Amino acid sequence: MKLFIGLLLCSWVLGVSSEGWLSFIGEAIQGTRDMWRAYSDMREANYKNSDKYFHARGNYDAASRGPGGAWAAKVIR
Repeated sequence: MKLFIGLLLCSWVLGVSSEGWLSFIGEAIQGTRDMWRAYSDMREANYKNSDKYFHARGNYDAASRGPGGAWAAKVIR
């Protein structure tokens, strides 16, 4: 629910058109997947003090998807 409300508010503020909606939502989903993959890799690696690397990698991968991915990386942090 929080994600949906955030998407609505973000699209309203940014003035995303109907075509932009689909790409924004797709990028947000892919960015969320990137963040989850980085988290899973961090849990699997199980190295002490390696969380900063995996968080940075997840944020970079998500933000490189576009505006939707950058939004997802900012929300998930």
